[in-house]
Amino acid sequence: QVQLVESGGGLVQAGGSLRLSCVTSGRTFSSYSMGWFRQAPGKDREFVASIGRSESLTYYTNSVKGRFTISRDNAKNTVYLQMNSLKPEDTALYYCAANNGWYIGESVHLYDYWGQGTQVTVSS
Repeated sequence: QVQLVESGGGLVQAGGSLRLSCVTSGRTFSSYSMGWFRQAPGKDREFVASIGRSESLTYYTNSVKGRFTISRDNAKNTVYLQMNSLKPEDTALYYCAANNGWYIGESVHLYDYWGQGTQVTVSS
């Protein structure tokens, strides 16, 4: 069983930055592709960013391109999401997810394991 634990969320003013972390345990971290998703109240969970088993392949939703950066440290079993120039519309519960393979797409249904989420609130 794989466990994912997110941290780093909080309250920040618009234009500010946060760095989310997700530590995994249970299997070899490098065998998973990883993703970040978010869910605002009353909305569906949506894709934010993903990264392949190595750092060479990344993918972002259009609304965060140029502001967010996903990265991973396989030695620390950790994936990060650096979020800059935050906007009030980025407010959501942010989830880390793992795919037991090579998938780095947007479908929530194709990720095998999920964390509990960390809250990000951006004030205007």
